[in-house]
Amino acid sequence: MKRFATLALLVAPLSAAALIAPASVQAQASSPIAQVQSHLRAVDTMTANFSQAGRGGQTLTGALTMKRPGKVRFQYQRGVPLLIVADGKRLNMIDYQVKRVESWAIGSSPLGVLLNPNQDISRVAKVTRNDNQVLMISARDPKRPEFGVMSIAFAKVPSAPAGLMLTGWTMVDVQKNRTTVKLTNQRFNVAVADSAFTFDDPRKRKG
Repeated sequence: MKRFATLALLVAPLSAAALIAPASVQAQASSPIAQVQSHLRAVDTMTANFSQAGRGGQTLTGALTMKRPGKVRFQYQRGVPLLIVADGKRLNMIDYQVKRVESWAIGSSPLGVLLNPNQDISRVAKVTRNDNQVLMISARDPKRPEFGVMSIAFAKVPSAPAGLMLTGWTMVDVQKNRTTVKLTNQRFNVAVADSAFTFDDPRKRKG
């Protein structure tokens, strides 16, 4: 699996029972981008299951845990020696098979648009679909073209934060490789310990 394709997960974070902050009537009445911004600000934590489909038809599954600002964990299914963890400052991709860790500043990763609720996403995002059921935005940072384009989808669910529920995203990189992530069983604003965003560093293992 291509490492950069795996970074499409670095987002970040659907069907489901939402426990949640009430929908914002003002956000729904304002622009779609403002509604997305209100949703991001209303979600302190989220857990979900994910499936990731990349080039070649391979699909991987796992569990997502997110805590804003800047914390996320993608725990892959058993047998996949990869882990993605952000601790609030650094985003780390750990490959236990080759005992390698790659790291980036949170703000310098494709997931920045989902992990920082205080940034103004209007400078990098535009609306590509907005109807009674779905709101989709496309995000591309002109300062970091190597990240490609991320299309993020939200279902319109009145009980969800700001009336939106994140359903997944698709990342198309500069080589036109496409990776799609879908989320299910989302839960919002549940207790999540900071210890969820640590990892066992394979470089420190003996042997």
